[in-house]
Amino acid sequence: MEYASIHREVQIDASPEVVYQVISRPEHLREWWPDEAELNGDAAPGATGQITFGDSSTPEAHLVQLTVVEAEPSRRFSFRWVYDHPEAAALLVTFELSPVSGGTLLRFTEEGFREKGWEVAVLEEAYREHVQGWDHFLPRLASYAAGLMATP
Repeated sequence: MEYASIHREVQIDASPEVVYQVISRPEHLREWWPDEAELNGDAAPGATGQITFGDSSTPEAHLVQLTVVEAEPSRRFSFRWVYDHPEAAALLVTFELSPVSGGTLLRFTEEGFREKGWEVAVLEEAYREHVQGWDHFLPRLASYAAGLMATP
């Protein structure tokens, strides 16, 4: 196995405008992905933030920093995350949105695993964890966005 990048395509019954909000705004991110999300300022290139998995008041919570790389409303949103330290290589997550009949085709990519410089065992485990995570969360994104379209 390559362990270099993760690719997924998801058909979403919501407009690209709605899907873009769902992937770029903390109040929507919290509904399908992390338990908590914060972004300093608008979702614009260079903006920083953090997401938290678990209850932030407990030691088990996992806090992850992120930096917005690209923000093209209704078309593309990407960010870097999983920094070992501020100058280290980070993973790049990209959401590309294309209008299709009845909704949006979301093309998802997460790359940069090999650039992290992890030992093979760490690389393989991190890659597997991310594959499992995105396989869980991307369908939730689709359901949540479709639900927003159904809400009057």
